[in-house]
Amino acid sequence: MQDFLRNLPKVELHLHIEGSLEPELMFALAERNGIELPYSSVEEAKAAYRFKDLQGFLNLYFQGMSVLRHEQDFYDLAMDYFKRASSEGVVHIDIHFDPQAHLQRGVSLDVVMSGLLRAKQEAEQSLDLSVGMIMAFLRDRPAEEALQVLEQAAPYWSELDAIGLDSAERDHPPSKFVAVFKRAQELGLARVAHAGEEGPASYVIEALDLLDVCRIDHGIRCLESDEAVERLYQKQTVLTVCPLSNVSLNVVDSLTHHPLPALLDKGLNVTISSDDPAYFGGGLLANHIACAQSFGWDEEAFLILNRNAIKEAFTTEPRRQELLARLDVVKY
Repeated sequence: MQDFLRNLPKVELHLHIEGSLEPELMFALAERNGIELPYSSVEEAKAAYRFKDLQGFLNLYFQGMSVLRHEQDFYDLAMDYFKRASSEGVVHIDIHFDPQAHLQRGVSLDVVMSGLLRAKQEAEQSLDLSVGMIMAFLRDRPAEEALQVLEQAAPYWSELDAIGLDSAERDHPPSKFVAVFKRAQELGLARVAHAGEEGPASYVIEALDLLDVCRIDHGIRCLESDEAVERLYQKQTVLTVCPLSNVSLNVVDSLTHHPLPALLDKGLNVTISSDDPAYFGGGLLANHIACAQSFGWDEEAFLILNRNAIKEAFTTEPRRQELLARLDVVKY
């Protein structure tokens, strides 16, 4: 099964590129930029990659990205993950990135975008990989700021596939961000939002009704509401579920108790992603293997999950059809 999963063309719809920062690269960038980290070694940093909840992770996440200062840093960050993912059989990644987190540190949007877009272009030319771009907004920051950043990104609108909503979910409902999502709709950008991870199922419904999203990132708490489940089922709105992330953040206590099988039993449009792989125990392949071990799924289950993901990926139609055709000839 592990060989099958490694060779399977896999598609990831929910990846925070800042959350792919491995301790080794963090130390290399810190040294290059003259930044002192609160860890004496890579091993000590890895030991710190343990947290009790989403806020504990976010504190570490924002601390880690302090080493990202220059265009080359963002390029190195993205290429490091693109190469790692490609070597594990990933063929498409939709990446979230958080411009507000960098603007707050005095890093310009041009620096962020030029580094990430250069890596995207090189990956698409040199690796068997396509990349979608999701500009995500921090829901614990003011909604007016998100709108300002979206307008500031005008030179890059043509490079964006979607906007998203991430960071601390609790007490920050989707309804805060109606204006920025409406503006994105006017610009022809797709909309996605984290909902139903640590926040309630009502946030899933809000994201559907008020933000008009085409994806719910996470969404596992939809099972607490028959209405949310029915709405997701009727529209077949894709859920980008991140199983190892949910365990790491104590959203669920163990993978064997994860609601993924229940979501599938409800007929929902489910996909698997890694979220923040450097912090949550591995990338897309690791999540596939963990699900196979915990749920006893056969090969057909993973073909279905990745077919779902290919159909929803932010990519060109020729690339989508190419990936679907490759999935159709997978042997097991």
